[in-house]
Amino acid sequence: MNPSPARAPDRYAVAGHPVEHSQSPFIHAAFAAQTGQALVYERLLCPLDGFAATVRAFAASGAKGCNVTVPFKFEAAALAADLSERAQLAGAANTLRFDARGWQGDNTDGAGLVNDIQRNAHRPLAGQRVLLLGAGGASAGVLGSLIAARPARLRVVNRSADKALALAARHQAWADAHGVQLSAGALDDCGGTHDLLINGTSASLAGAGVPVPASQGRVLAEGGLALDMMYGPAAQGFLDWAGEQAGPGGVLRDGLGMLVEQAAEAFLFWRGLRPDTAPVLAALRQRLAGA
Repeated sequence: MNPSPARAPDRYAVAGHPVEHSQSPFIHAAFAAQTGQALVYERLLCPLDGFAATVRAFAASGAKGCNVTVPFKFEAAALAADLSERAQLAGAANTLRFDARGWQGDNTDGAGLVNDIQRNAHRPLAGQRVLLLGAGGASAGVLGSLIAARPARLRVVNRSADKALALAARHQAWADAHGVQLSAGALDDCGGTHDLLINGTSASLAGAGVPVPASQGRVLAEGGLALDMMYGPAAQGFLDWAGEQAGPGGVLRDGLGMLVEQAAEAFLFWRGLRPDTAPVLAALRQRLAGA
């Protein structure tokens, strides 16, 4: 009797434009090896006007899911038949799962950020004063999870105050339910000093410098934590500036920990298993340092 043929590994990918720089294939290969899961993870370059068609073709080929990166997270949410609560709150999805029930969408960015701050940086968010810079897709993806961690107050500021106010308004009921004082305004109205400063603007990626005007003075308390959602050299200018604000006791983090932690949330969404992120984050930092 002939043995049954080996089952092909499940296929996943990161979909975006561009994607050649993505570290997600390395991260998920490490998660798969660690947990003994049979899967392959690819890069899926999508034309700017062809995201839906590209992802539908990938799903039709038998793939099980994909991560979604810029600029398609809002479009991904519209394609999902069912969205998790955090994806609904964000209005965006960075993770899709293809199954018999239809496409399921999730947003793991906020959980990734909160887990990096609380688990890796060992800074509890409860009762803290948080300042979130930016009101675009990156900030929309994390605001709900930041609120759920129950800081005392959270302020969102953006170059366009109207956009920050709209983002805060969409989360107001969520903030009220969690006992969080939520406010919003322009970048030149940061509202004093904060224990935690998060840069969700595109300033670092664009090489545009620190988004906080000098007129604001100190916005990060001495010994505070600053995190830029970008990682590597792109984040360094912001972190250098934040380090001067926070002083010797400050904690400075780029977005690499968030990247690994949000990937672990996606892996859990797909496979029902949560991998250990610490060794993967260490390996990824070593890999990028070598590059």
